[in-house]
Amino acid sequence: MTGRQIMTADEIRRATIRISHEIVEKQAGTAGLVLIGIQRRGVPLAHRIAAAIFENEAVRLPVGALDITFYRDDLSLIAQQPVVKGTELPFDLNGATIVLVDDVLYTGRTIRAAMDALVDFGRPQAIRLAVLVDRGHRELPIRADHVGKNVPTSREELVRVHLEETDAEDGVVIDRVERMPAVAGALG
Repeated sequence: MTGRQIMTADEIRRATIRISHEIVEKQAGTAGLVLIGIQRRGVPLAHRIAAAIFENEAVRLPVGALDITFYRDDLSLIAQQPVVKGTELPFDLNGATIVLVDDVLYTGRTIRAAMDALVDFGRPQAIRLAVLVDRGHRELPIRADHVGKNVPTSREELVRVHLEETDAEDGVVIDRVERMPAVAGALG
């Protein structure tokens, strides 16, 4: 990992356990509760939260994966051939309390897309949001119910979450976005 580290593996572990306790407390138990991770790093985080809930409550919560690729409002800007990671929701969403899980909350557009996708699969009783890092700069009126760490950032910074399941190590770093230098005479 390059950049300034803002969360260690141990801090991620503690945040995940704390979030799991908050979720159960807010729900007043586990009845009707399901976790859905947003592809890519939200999925392993959802599994970690489910494991922590099992350890403390002895209940295995259903965990699903949601791919929001085709629900994004910037789809035409990201690629002509977007990479689809797959949606797996092997349970009924109707009447369930869904906790959406993602790694970083930034503008809110990913979460809006996720909610649009979810209503295509059913009508949940409630949708809540759990994120590992909330970095601010919201463009939509979306707020996380459960946050591992609030990190004030500038728009010139990039928050990178690394998880063992996807990146072979755990940690969160902040990098500066490199601006391309202007090339004299590049436009003619």
